[in-house]
Amino acid sequence: MCGIVGLFLKDQSLAPQLGNMLTDMLITMTDRGPDSAGIAIYGAEVEGKTKITVQSPNPETDFVGLADELGKSLGATVGQSDNDTHTVLEFPTGQFETARAALTEIRPSVRVMSRGERLEIYKEVGLPKDVADRFNLSSMSGTHGIGHTRMATESAVTTMGAHPFNTGSDQCLVHNGSLSNHNSLRRKLRREGVTIQTENDTEVGAAYLTWKMMNGATLGEALESSIDDLDGFFTFVVGTKDGFGVVRDPIACKPAVMAETDQYVAFGSEYRALVNLPGIEDARVWEPEPSTVYFWSHNDSPTTHEKAA
Repeated sequence: MCGIVGLFLKDQSLAPQLGNMLTDMLITMTDRGPDSAGIAIYGAEVEGKTKITVQSPNPETDFVGLADELGKSLGATVGQSDNDTHTVLEFPTGQFETARAALTEIRPSVRVMSRGERLEIYKEVGLPKDVADRFNLSSMSGTHGIGHTRMATESAVTTMGAHPFNTGSDQCLVHNGSLSNHNSLRRKLRREGVTIQTENDTEVGAAYLTWKMMNGATLGEALESSIDDLDGFFTFVVGTKDGFGVVRDPIACKPAVMAETDQYVAFGSEYRALVNLPGIEDARVWEPEPSTVYFWSHNDSPTTHEKAA
């Protein structure tokens, strides 16, 4: 049992409140998963720059001089913004793989949480309120984000086992459910060159979507394919650079509710996660259908892709 939340802002005047609203939604879901928690925030894009969020169990030593050392390896200036056990490193676009390899050499205990032009992921073991407080998540601004509070069932309670998972640039995923074919799929995806860092089945789900899109699928098409290719039961909430998507398996046994107003689209594992959102009393509220992909983008009109169960 886990709790998922997501918030996509149509009205960008709410951007400074994104972290506060999303954090409140996640804390409300605490009793669905008290082991660990995490939030993915899509913030402002810096043209020509990529950022990676990294985590260390020893930030007091690992983060000292990290930007300078990484910059020497990249031959470029690297920005660094520390936040508790995480830091965000910013460098010229196109150097991610070089940066990942360099980090393995210069700071082997540092682990990559996310990469992209806009995405930052913060996650740790602990209650959602404690995780939110240590990273000051409520103060963060952005256009959209997703969050997760976990009750571990298939892997250890660790930072790396916490959600969200990022396996492609600016793409991340949270999951409520269990995949039964994740071991065979993990082996296949690794052979295809997709990086998977943990034994968590949710990371396999994220990697599957990355692989489909690497091979030309849109996010909507990748989500539709997941209905056939992923065995088990799942509710996925996915973030991309410009959008936000939801899909449930054909049985749809995990709880889910959505709400939409002129200002936002919101997702929660339970309606109580949504009750403090502005204007919720006038929102269109519904339960997402099984085997149906819902997607909103800042670049396009909302879309719904239906597939017979």
